[in-house]
Amino acid sequence: MNRHFQKDLFDILQERAAKGQISRRQMLQGAAALLGTSALGLSAGKAQAAEDRLVFVNWGGDAMDAMDEAFGKPFTADTGISVLYDGSGPTEGAITAQVQGGSPTWDLVDADPFSSQALGRKDLMEPIDYDIVDPTKQREGFGWEYSSSCYFYSYVIAYDATQFDTPPTSIVDFFDTEKFPGKRSMYKWGAGMWEAALLADGVAPADLYPLDLERAHAKIEGFKEHIGAFWGGGAESQSLLLNGDVSMALIWNTRASLLEKDTDGDISFIWQDGIVGPGGIGVLKGNPGGKEAAMKYIAGTQDPARQAMLFELMGNGPSNPAADALIAEENRRFNPMDPANLPKQVPLDTDWYEENYGSALDNYLKIISA
Repeated sequence: MNRHFQKDLFDILQERAAKGQISRRQMLQGAAALLGTSALGLSAGKAQAAEDRLVFVNWGGDAMDAMDEAFGKPFTADTGISVLYDGSGPTEGAITAQVQGGSPTWDLVDADPFSSQALGRKDLMEPIDYDIVDPTKQREGFGWEYSSSCYFYSYVIAYDATQFDTPPTSIVDFFDTEKFPGKRSMYKWGAGMWEAALLADGVAPADLYPLDLERAHAKIEGFKEHIGAFWGGGAESQSLLLNGDVSMALIWNTRASLLEKDTDGDISFIWQDGIVGPGGIGVLKGNPGGKEAAMKYIAGTQDPARQAMLFELMGNGPSNPAADALIAEENRRFNPMDPANLPKQVPLDTDWYEENYGSALDNYLKIISA
């Protein structure tokens, strides 16, 4: 998963707990579900793998001191294998060092699918065993050789409804400051922004990939005078709209949903031309807890009831389509993967990002910081 997005989900949990919207127990459950762990044996140091447990490495956040109710506890009940959390961050370099060192202490990692794919082709990740992990419990097109999707998030257009007589209906409107006056905000780390720029420039969704970066960067550079700020974290994106610094922003659907609820619709969002990004779980080559145990853990996260609980707490779109029907009807409009919302959006192409993200981001950062 996008590490910036994951950190933001932790922030959302804390904010909701501070406002009394969820209990501390719910916060801990949600954080554990997000991490895909039972929060056992947490400390400032790294979790150590053992034969009767798995180590799931994520991007960190507040330490958990309770059993995970969504994924970890059911998995332990089924198998007797506990899951420990390590928040040291599964960067590609760290995963490489773990495996090439010959004695990895990590089992599972919450890495971007394109990172797992790149590492897998270097023989550093285990192929997903689809005899254990059920491919029919994944969205079509979101199962990879070295990564299994676990949930989804989207970049959507959020807007200040008090500023416009008619709301925006597409990404073209986002880039139209004559019809929709005001400053805009876009994501500092590039993902989803290239797609948005190209869609606004007339590229059909089916023709987006491979991304025409020169065209996308030209569109963004020409629009830069209308950008009030490039946000790097979800709380920042939310504040920019709440404070009136911008009239529209391309932000994560989790933040957009909170804004709409907290402002009684004064700030709203649309799914049209949203960009859907997947979170994925990968398994290190030669993981100490065993490949079969790791695959069984991934299979356990596919349970629709557990995924529906994660959505209710955090707004993540389920990776198992069967979970959609378990979401309360009044909340389905906030689910990026709901059948009414998904067709309006465009999925990120993992293969393209695997090959091009690093260099694309370098050039993007030069443009927005100039």
